[in-house]
Amino acid sequence: MKWLLDVIAAWVKARAPAPVPVPAPAVRAPAPPDNRKAFLDMIAFAEGTDPHPLSIDRGYDVIVTGVDGHEIFTDYRAHPFSSGRSAKHVKGEIWSTASGRYQFMRKDYWHYKALLHLPDFGPASQDRWAIQLIKERRALADIDAGHFQIAVGKVSNLWASLPGANYPGQKMRQMSALEDAYERAGGRFA
Repeated sequence: MKWLLDVIAAWVKARAPAPVPVPAPAVRAPAPPDNRKAFLDMIAFAEGTDPHPLSIDRGYDVIVTGVDGHEIFTDYRAHPFSSGRSAKHVKGEIWSTASGRYQFMRKDYWHYKALLHLPDFGPASQDRWAIQLIKERRALADIDAGHFQIAVGKVSNLWASLPGANYPGQKMRQMSALEDAYERAGGRFA
């Protein structure tokens, strides 16, 4: 009986197809973190939060400068205006709740807190929120590829300080100054 099992096993082995090599799953190269970090640093430079005369946390603690001068916050549990604090008088008819490194507005806070499951308004949460906004404008691939001016154009409506934003009463930075800030932060151009 053993001989019959050996014959059957040999027959099955002979008829088995040759193993087909299975390609390794396609792995996307990680995005160049230097370009993303540099782009975020450039936004902070443009918004005037890093450097900032009072900041002790690279601009993550900055509240919009108003007619009453510079101000920072130290409680990262939530957006500084989320509990009902009145907007700051910036100048003329401009009032703002802009806070943090990327000057996020209170009106958007609860939406992004829920969407991204942000635990607080700390540096990591602010960075995730900024990256989400950039993704929504489909500019992340441009940043990763070093297409700096294209990326700035796609997100210029989000930050008043970027060229093309054209927010009334807001000063826009020159593209050359932004390119310099991006390059100083380690960003690479295509």
